Amino acid sequence: MTSTKLRIVPLGGLGEVGKNMMVIEYGRDALVVDTGLMFPENDMLGIDYIIPDFSYLRERADMIRGIIVTHGHEDHTGAIRHVIDELNAPIYATPLTRGLLEVKLRQAKMLDKVTLNTVNAGDKVTIGPFTVEFYHACHSIPDNVGLGITTPVGLIVHSGDFKIDHTPVDGQLTDFSKLGEFASRGVLALLSDSTNSTKPGWTPSEAVIDGALDEVFRTAPARIIVATFASLISRIQQVANACVRHNRKMTLVGTSMVENVKMALKLGYLEAPEGLILPLDQALAMPNKKLVIMTTGSQGEPSAIVGRLATGRNRSFDLEKGDTVVISAHPIPGNEETVARTINRLFQRGANVIYDPILPVHVSGHASAEEQKLLINLVRPKFFVPIHGELRQLNQHAALAREVGIPAENIAVVENGTVLEFTEDSMNVGERVPGGYVYVDGTGVGDIGPAVLRERENLARDGFVVVNLRLDRRTGKLAEKPGILSKGFVFVRDSEELFAEAAKKAESAVQHANGKGIARSVEDSLSEFFYSEMKRRPMVFALVNEV
Repeated sequence: MTSTKLRIVPLGGLGEVGKNMMVIEYGRDALVVDTGLMFPENDMLGIDYIIPDFSYLRERADMIRGIIVTHGHEDHTGAIRHVIDELNAPIYATPLTRGLLEVKLRQAKMLDKVTLNTVNAGDKVTIGPFTVEFYHACHSIPDNVGLGITTPVGLIVHSGDFKIDHTPVDGQLTDFSKLGEFASRGVLALLSDSTNSTKPGWTPSEAVIDGALDEVFRTAPARIIVATFASLISRIQQVANACVRHNRKMTLVGTSMVENVKMALKLGYLEAPEGLILPLDQALAMPNKKLVIMTTGSQGEPSAIVGRLATGRNRSFDLEKGDTVVISAHPIPGNEETVARTINRLFQRGANVIYDPILPVHVSGHASAEEQKLLINLVRPKFFVPIHGELRQLNQHAALAREVGIPAENIAVVENGTVLEFTEDSMNVGERVPGGYVYVDGTGVGDIGPAVLRERENLARDGFVVVNLRLDRRTGKLAEKPGILSKGFVFVRDSEELFAEAAKKAESAVQHANGKGIARSVEDSLSEFFYSEMKRRPMVFALVNEV
């Protein structure tokens, strides 16, 4: 029996959907599983995306023996360039996942900074004191794997993202025999995907989408625009197959979509007859009823193609009356309002919009409750840790585990940053390490926090007022009346009386300040005045200049 404890440290994905990142640590050796991002919620104004706080790893950079990426979706790969920028560790990924990582790293000019190792489902790799076995698991992208990680303390099974699909698009079934083999050896702990734990029954197969696409293609009078994630390779294959069946050509829009498809075709994970996929300019010259446009923007992002089409701001082509727009994705939690607003705008511009539940043009890639219970029964772990989900989903997954016989004391529902320590016969909740959000805004990484986001909320809600004060350097008195500029508060020309009174309040505040704390005095005075008059709280800035 070893005296050193195995530590599992979730840095992302436990408490939210996205930015998945897990550390498995034994002594002075650590293994990282996934480096994902999370899309911003509605109140995270101006934020492009969120990555895990991996300062815990930064402080232990010399311990990291490898980074394993389970599959090619953004919530598992999206932070890779930020991680590689600070941590030097080899990456292990299946061929398609590696190809998609190469696209990201090449775009970031970082491909030469990292060692990429290709693994396949069925392979066994030794990384430090860990022996990692990769097994195929169905999801909504080819080359998805779960992990069996043999450690000096015991066998850990990490499910990755999974569903039980008996008719997957790529024909590759989940490796049940490997899961059974794990169970026969004895599994210390199962870490299992919780995303759909609140959904009863079984997740529908990807195969149901083919029928829905056939109905869309059969009835669409003009162009078909299909919006999905750029990394959803299985869906792109289904649309390509539908194009062949219905004698349409296909074009791709969006840099990530184009690059990912190019990589998937090169590696043989996408099959398309010669001449099926056309360049955009050539495709737009075709008859509308012969064309399918595959694009990004399924989450209604204002800067993405579908968002720009909804507002008439897309440059390369515009939405036309009679177009059919297929939203082949479910809204990420927090994006529901944005997606609904985008769909409404597409209708306003004359498009016919198809989305689930109108037709099953998207199914989840994650296991529902019965599949999650099946995995627990297949693996028969001693301890159970629900991962990948919001707290409500983690807790429901824990309830499912209790239903199938896992004792409550052997289940740990924890959030990001909570350390779990394992011996061969125990699991304990340890200390808490940093595991929060790191916001990425343009080129800024981590330089924006909750305080800045609150300021942006205030600006978005009530706008701002700037008061320009010119003081006589000799007397300290106002050299002229205060100048007031307003944005996002009220329209100045319609509020002349309000701003005339505000100017008087500013003059009075300057006089009462008697040369001390003039700017703060004016800001406080006008904040109180505007609230008393308008019941709004614009941000007030006083600029003091001596002349």
